[in-house]
Amino acid sequence: MSALSTDPDDNAEMFDLAPVSLWIEDYSAVRQLFEQWRADGVDDIEAFLLADPKRVQQCTERMRILKVNRKTLSLFGARDLDHLMANLGQVMRDDTFKSLVEEMVQLWNGEGGFSANTVNYTLGGRRLDIQLSGTILPGHEANWDRVMIAIEDVTERENVRRRLTDSENYAFGLFAYSPVSLWVEDFSSVKRLMDDVRARGVEDFRVFTDVHQEFVPRCISEIRVLDVNDRTLELFNAPDKATLLRSLPTVFRDETGPDFREQLIDLWDGKLFQQREVVNYTLDGTRLHLLLQFSVLPGHEGDWAQVLVGLTDISARKKAEAYLEYLGTHDVLTRTLNRSFFVDELNRLDRKGPQPVTIIIADLNGLKTANDELGHGVGDALLRRAGEVFGSLVAKPASVARIGGDEFAVLLPGTDAAGGEAVLVQLAKLIELNNQYYPDFELSISTGIATSRPGDRLEQVVKRADMKMLHAKRLYYLEANRDRRITGAA
Repeated sequence: MSALSTDPDDNAEMFDLAPVSLWIEDYSAVRQLFEQWRADGVDDIEAFLLADPKRVQQCTERMRILKVNRKTLSLFGARDLDHLMANLGQVMRDDTFKSLVEEMVQLWNGEGGFSANTVNYTLGGRRLDIQLSGTILPGHEANWDRVMIAIEDVTERENVRRRLTDSENYAFGLFAYSPVSLWVEDFSSVKRLMDDVRARGVEDFRVFTDVHQEFVPRCISEIRVLDVNDRTLELFNAPDKATLLRSLPTVFRDETGPDFREQLIDLWDGKLFQQREVVNYTLDGTRLHLLLQFSVLPGHEGDWAQVLVGLTDISARKKAEAYLEYLGTHDVLTRTLNRSFFVDELNRLDRKGPQPVTIIIADLNGLKTANDELGHGVGDALLRRAGEVFGSLVAKPASVARIGGDEFAVLLPGTDAAGGEAVLVQLAKLIELNNQYYPDFELSISTGIATSRPGDRLEQVVKRADMKMLHAKRLYYLEANRDRRITGAA
C-alpha cells in the first residue's frame, strides 16, 4: 500500500475534488478576541454570548475564508469564491445563531475543533440541513490561523426524520385525543400460554376452558396495559393513569370473564381483529355497556406484544334498547306486562308447560263510571293502584298482564287449583292494604280462576276463568245499594 502523498499539488487536488464541502478558514482573530474576553474576566462564554447576539457577530466578522473546494461552490450555487463570500449573509442566517454559539463554546473550552447540526441556505434560497465539523489543522493550534471545516448536506436525512416525527406526533395525537377509549396492551404472555395449550395437543379450546376454568382468569392476569388515552380516564372516572391501572379488578369483573373467554376463543381461531359488546365498570361502580374493538397491531401478529383495544360507550343506546324492549312487553301505565306478552306466554306454556297452569282473570269494578264522572285522571289512578297490587302479587315464573282496558290476567305455571286459590287470598289482602293507603277511592276487583286439565288448550282455561270473573262481576253489582253507575268512591 502506497504512502499518502506529501506533494502540495496532490493535496491541493484532493482538497478540490473531495466529495464533501470543505472550507479553509483563518480563526486567529477569533482567538485574539477570546484572549481579550478572558482578560476582561469572562468565564462562562455561553452565557456571555447569549446575553448579547452582537458578540457572536463580533466572532463571525473575525473569521476569514481562505479557500473552498468545488463541492462547496456547487452545493451553495456559487460561481466562485468571491461570489460566495459576497453573499455569505444569505448562506448563514435564521437558524445559524445557536450553532455558532455551540462552535464558539467548543473552541473556548480548548477542544481543538467543533461540530454542530445547523441550517444554511443556497444562494438560490433553498434550505440546507447540514452537519458541520471543524478542526484546527496540526501545527496551527497556537494561533488558529488554519481551520478546516467540512460540511455534509443531510437535508434528505433530516426531511425523513421530520416526516417520521410528524407522523409520530400525528399518531400520538390520534391516540391521545381520540373520542374513543383506547388501550395499548401486551398480550404476549397470553399467546405463550395458548401456544403451550396447543402444543399439548388441545384442539377444542372451548371444551378446554370448560374443563379448566382457571385458565381464563390466569390469562386476564397476564395482560399488561402499556398505555391508555385521556378519554379512557374520563370514561372510567379515573383521576390519572396510575390510579386506573391499580383499579383494574374493579373495572373488569362480573361479566368480564365470559366476555374475555369468547375473545380468547376467537384468538385461538386466528381472529386477530374482533368486535363485540362487553360490560365494564367505572371506578365508582357505574355499569358501562361498551363496544369493544380489538386488533393485534401490524408487525406483532407473531407475538401479540402490541394490541390496540378501542372501547365505545354504548350505555345510552343499550338503555334505549332496553326501554323499547320493555315497551314491547309492558303496559306503561300499570307497569304490568301487556297483552302481546300474555299471548306469547300463553302459547309458550301450551307447548312447553309446566302443567298444570292456573289462570286468574281480573277486572276493575267501576272504572268506566270513574272515567266518565270523575275524569280519566281518577281512572288512571285506579289502574296504577291495580298495577301496584299485581306487581306485589307474584314472582317469576308467574306473570301478570293487562290484557284490556280494565282487565288483567295472572298466569301461574306449574300451579294447581289450591295454589291458585292461595294467590286469590293474597290478592284480597293486597287490595285491602292498598285501600288503607288510598281511602278516597275504593279499589275493587272482580276475579275468576280456572286450572288446566289434561288435554286442555290454555285458551279454554282463559275462557273458563273469564266466565267466572263475569259471574263475580254481576254478583258485585247485584249487592244491595250498588249500581254500575256509582263509582268506587268511599
